[in-house]
Amino acid sequence: MCEIGKNTLGAAFIALGITLAGLFMYCGIHQISVKDRAVTVKGLSTRDVKADYVVWPLEIVINGNDYSSIYNELNRIEQVSRAYFVEKGFKDEEISMGSTSIDNNWQGYYDHRPEHHYTLRTHLIISTADVDKVIHGQNLASGLLSKGIVLNSYKWDTDYQYNGLNQLKPEMVEEATKNAREVAKKFAADSGSKLGGIRRANQGQFSMESDNNQPWIKHIRVVTTVDYYLR
Repeated sequence: MCEIGKNTLGAAFIALGITLAGLFMYCGIHQISVKDRAVTVKGLSTRDVKADYVVWPLEIVINGNDYSSIYNELNRIEQVSRAYFVEKGFKDEEISMGSTSIDNNWQGYYDHRPEHHYTLRTHLIISTADVDKVIHGQNLASGLLSKGIVLNSYKWDTDYQYNGLNQLKPEMVEEATKNAREVAKKFAADSGSKLGGIRRANQGQFSMESDNNQPWIKHIRVVTTVDYYLR
């Protein structure tokens, strides 16, 4: 082959190589740009549910000057109160006594001591799945006043609980994810793109808060964060 032919063939191969290299580079850059085109959206799901269990503490405070009289009075209060609440429809096994503390009111005093040497504090606790009975019975403790028993009931000390969260989680996550996809589709349409697959997803944390006015109502929410590719 003549020298001119060899040079021409060589130049052709070089030109082809440059063209292919340029094509591969373009495709690579295009793929990178496609992968980098994404949108991050959030989806929300909420539920309002009613508590299915409640712990209702009723405070007992007894003042006295000797241990024996204080503990005798505590036993009387427990027996009378237990019988009273059973009569009102609560089960005996739903009633228990909390931990007890005794303060020495004279400690540190040398004169002008308080009237009572000791103050005992404890709780009679009602734990039940009958939430309505507690909701509508917050004033029941006043019925013991005629028996000389004072049980202090504080609305915000009553612990209303909801134990069905695990059953709600799957449908709430599904709903939040669907909401996130609708937001992403709207964004893609507005930007002249098409929605691709999921690049990354984060289920998010479930939160549960009590209603300010009705603490037996629980507000549950979850926010999912999803990254979608855009085409």
